[in-house]
Amino acid sequence: MTRKELIQQISEKQSFLCVGLDPDINKIPQVLKDQINAKFDNENTALAATLFSFCSAIADATAPYSVAFKPNLAFFEAYGQAGYKAYESLVFYLRQHHPHHFIIADAKRGDIGNTSAMYARSFFEGIAEVDALTVAPYMGEDSVKPFLGYEGKWVVLLALTSNKGSHDFQLTESPDGERLFEKVLRRSQQWATDEQMMYVVGATQGQMFEDVRRLAPTHFLLVPGVGAQGGSLQEVCRYGMNRDCGLLVNSSRGIIYASGEADFADAAAQKARELQEQMKTELQRKPLF
Repeated sequence: MTRKELIQQISEKQSFLCVGLDPDINKIPQVLKDQINAKFDNENTALAATLFSFCSAIADATAPYSVAFKPNLAFFEAYGQAGYKAYESLVFYLRQHHPHHFIIADAKRGDIGNTSAMYARSFFEGIAEVDALTVAPYMGEDSVKPFLGYEGKWVVLLALTSNKGSHDFQLTESPDGERLFEKVLRRSQQWATDEQMMYVVGATQGQMFEDVRRLAPTHFLLVPGVGAQGGSLQEVCRYGMNRDCGLLVNSSRGIIYASGEADFADAAAQKARELQEQMKTELQRKPLF
């Protein structure tokens, strides 16, 4: 998906919501697990079907209110072969049934060049082909470049994350006063333009979005941390929104586990709708496009 296409979807839907798909078998409604276990004798097949059914139902329910989906690989890989089968099936399903949604694989890859090249192939080619991949910048340019060789594909580079431990390294300063996340933003813009690179900036960072925008005024930002982690959508928009919106705000637990009962998909849709309505208000408050 191109930058222009993504902006068009945001404008048409009046939403910049990304729904995180993080399936935890211990949190998936028991009624769904019971239904699927009754159909399959094989434990791995039943597990794969449960993970897929839960995520696809959430996707279908929230699609009218979102522009992106973000499956988190850890929540699939933890279940081995069954988990990866569910992930592949889910990505294929999303591309077939929600072709205008931006799909981000949250895998945080990044390694020496030849290894990164193989990671890039696994996410940007084949049946589980996605639009974007989260990438760690710690190993530098040659670990990121292989992901940038695919037309229409995006690198979402970790810059300033939402977890408490982000301050351990990301805010450390060099002798000239430049913080590490600022160096990541400044240096990485030599590798790709805002047509192919986004940055992860956590919603809990608040006013520091101003510092991010000073260095990356036009890039899209993937913003986790709204909802369960306590980030403020209004604060993110106040300091982070640019003339093209420039934001993909992710919510995972607050949406997908809104209910632990049979109405889980309807409850997720309601939470997504509420966020979309807030986003519409923010977009209208600062006319864009």
